[in-house]
Amino acid sequence: MINTTLCYIRRGEEYLMLHRVKKQNDLNQDKWIGIGGKFEDKESPEDCLLREAKEETGLTLTDYRYRGIVTFVSDRWPTEYMHLFTAGGFTGTLKECDEGVLEWIPKSRLLELPHWEGDAIFLKLIDREDQPFFSLKLCYEGEDLVEAVLDGKHIKGGVTP
Repeated sequence: MINTTLCYIRRGEEYLMLHRVKKQNDLNQDKWIGIGGKFEDKESPEDCLLREAKEETGLTLTDYRYRGIVTFVSDRWPTEYMHLFTAGGFTGTLKECDEGVLEWIPKSRLLELPHWEGDAIFLKLIDREDQPFFSLKLCYEGEDLVEAVLDGKHIKGGVTP
């Protein structure tokens, strides 16, 4: 099992997105995702979020919100527990990222970019400020989303309880 963070940093009606094009053997190769990464020993989700944001972007987050947990199940990769955040405040200057290209993208264009199918589900959830903390399980076979379960209820694949 792997614990990671993912954060969508907001600036007005844009999100800071990372186009993953620089790492070898990257399961996110050529996808556009938020910023984040794997937990280090003894880190909380917030510790990991703040460290990864600084390492990948050069920005120090000053206002952020823990939005949900996303469980990724795959026939190719170990199970991943992704702690999902949004951020609306930061200081510092954006720097070049060694994992890909950072770019501010209008929220309205996010789903036009190459992304994992399940990302569309949680991007809609985090776009709603009144959305309570959620648990989303996404099951993939290769790059195909075969099941999605939101707060214990099937929303794609499987049998609706």
